[in-house]
Amino acid sequence: MTSWRNFFKTRIVQQAGSYDSGIDARIINRELSWLDFNARVLAMASDTGVPLLERCRFVSIFSSNLDEFFQIRVAALKGQIAGDVHVKTPDGRTPQHQLDDIRRITKNLVAQQECVWMDELIPQLAEHSICISTWRELSAADREHLTGVFESRIFPVLTPLAVDPAHPFPYISNLALSLAIVVRDPKSGEERFARVKLPQTFPRFFQLPDSFTFVSIEEIVSANLPRLFPGMEIMQCHPFRVTRNADLSVDDEDAEDLLVAVEMELRRRRFGKAVRLEVPEAMSSDLVALLIDELEIEADDVSRHASCIDLTALNQFANLNIAQLRYAPWAPLTAGRLQAVEEGEKSIFAVIRERQLLVHHPHESFSTSVETFVKQAALDPNVQSIKMTLYRTSGDSSIAMHLIKAAEMGKQVAVVLELKARFDEARNVSWAKELEYAGVHVTYGLVGLKTHAKCILVVRNDPDKMRRYVHIGTGNYNSTTARLYEDIGFFTSEDAIGSDVAELFNFLTGYAQEPDYEVLLVAPHQLRDRIVALIDKEATFGEAGKITIKINSISDPEVIEALYRASGAGVKINLVVRGICCIRAGVVGMSENIVVRSILGRYLEHSRIYRFEHGLDNNEPLHLIGSADMMGRNLDGRVEALAPLTHPKHRMWLDTVLGFLLDDASTHFLLQSDNRWERIGSVAESGDAQKKLHEWVVATQVR
Repeated sequence: MTSWRNFFKTRIVQQAGSYDSGIDARIINRELSWLDFNARVLAMASDTGVPLLERCRFVSIFSSNLDEFFQIRVAALKGQIAGDVHVKTPDGRTPQHQLDDIRRITKNLVAQQECVWMDELIPQLAEHSICISTWRELSAADREHLTGVFESRIFPVLTPLAVDPAHPFPYISNLALSLAIVVRDPKSGEERFARVKLPQTFPRFFQLPDSFTFVSIEEIVSANLPRLFPGMEIMQCHPFRVTRNADLSVDDEDAEDLLVAVEMELRRRRFGKAVRLEVPEAMSSDLVALLIDELEIEADDVSRHASCIDLTALNQFANLNIAQLRYAPWAPLTAGRLQAVEEGEKSIFAVIRERQLLVHHPHESFSTSVETFVKQAALDPNVQSIKMTLYRTSGDSSIAMHLIKAAEMGKQVAVVLELKARFDEARNVSWAKELEYAGVHVTYGLVGLKTHAKCILVVRNDPDKMRRYVHIGTGNYNSTTARLYEDIGFFTSEDAIGSDVAELFNFLTGYAQEPDYEVLLVAPHQLRDRIVALIDKEATFGEAGKITIKINSISDPEVIEALYRASGAGVKINLVVRGICCIRAGVVGMSENIVVRSILGRYLEHSRIYRFEHGLDNNEPLHLIGSADMMGRNLDGRVEALAPLTHPKHRMWLDTVLGFLLDDASTHFLLQSDNRWERIGSVAESGDAQKKLHEWVVATQVR
């Protein structure tokens, strides 16, 4: 295998020019590009080729994505504005400029979402006898039934909170659905504001017996408010929802105990500053003004809704057990070469010793590959040690339990666990404590960096020598998301990769200068330079050059400029970008040889694949897989790892995968030269790249 040391001795170096951070049409704004991505998610909800209940799921995902965007990105912009920060983004926008654009675009997107829900999905659901009913539309019998549900289940857990001189305005928790109520005393004529928090332990929609008719919890509670405020007149009642800053601000360098610091920040996060207020269009201006004042937000932070607030709840409909309205299930396969392991004929280590192994999730089973690898490592008496990174894992992680079992059996087990994995912090804190209690050596990576690389290192005493077995993946060690996220896993016992991964773990857990890796590309100190070097080398081949990259996001200006240079030299560049995309495509004189497309479907496209036609110093195609996107946070603020795949069958597999994704005959979104994303075809008319890929995987099991 060609090493990076040889490559840098022989390659032609083309230095990147200085980047002008002023107003620059060469870079698309990161936040606005993310909104474009969420617009693509919403577009899937209108695709009639997508099963009806799955279209409801896309509406739900759109809302969930927007919630996170406001909790993190909008909150950060508001913090910059409050701190009088005026630093411009690479495209020349100030924080205030970005916030103004976000508000305008978000308002239009939410209006589109509500049109999709009310004008498209609700009528089509009704055609299948799935109805969302108001209280007024119910029969007397149905009202009686739901009143009984209210009395027996809902009423006992409700707490009305009035506001008066003795009762201050209540704290409104993040993303909780509440009722804003104005009650009037008929004797004194005095009016008071009250808030009722709707319990999150109940479903948002209650289903009537023997039907697919649903009524929202806010409708049920609103209809029964006299039970909460006996003797009072209900003057107003409207649902509302508050979004708060949910980012963690932990300073690794100042934190003597990072675990304790993260736990403290998790407690503080629920009291983050409000950044968005969602209300129905029917809410009076006086009541909105009261909420604005008490929440200490601006009028521009208010989002008015024509339909029900918080459409993440539509996931409840997406999960209805109506087969003809959902995706037909694709059962994960056991990769051909692992069938002998599943049948007990070989150990997974014997299979990997014979030849490197590639698995493609969720088309191929995560359980019979990755989980089996860790389980057998835990139980095998010849295994001496297990090391792995954990970024996101499930609450019932079998992998974590296998690690605990290995430690209890006396093996050396070390886990680099990322406590600051956003929105998984609490789960990771819990696992950190449990792993440590079992005797696992738990560390939290490097100060100031998130450990995002996906690596497992197993050291086994084989009959011929002590051998390293390695797994490097593109996705998290999470059995739940492994059924929904498209990812690639690579197993090998090759000495060069084993040595590099061992050096990486020593760097993460010990105290040393970062090594010069032989074959891996590792961030934050080497990955950017090596990717730019590969791009620049491809540019030297002119029109014979070719670069294909599949990633989640690209926003790094230096990498983008390198791709522009390669395009200018005639290199054909194909990018498959699921999310944020700040590079421009098809612009004459800048990026006319760059084509960018985005693929959305039943699986979340999560794998990162890099292909360079002329690779390293041997000028053969180079295929890389790993955890890194081309964003500043990945290149500068995280520990990432990309690994080369050298076996011809694995290269063929990746080329086939890319071929399906780049097939113009399959539906996709295409980035235009004016930065608009155009939908090309529909699933019903053009076909589904993911389906074509799955059918090919089923027919091709042995690797």
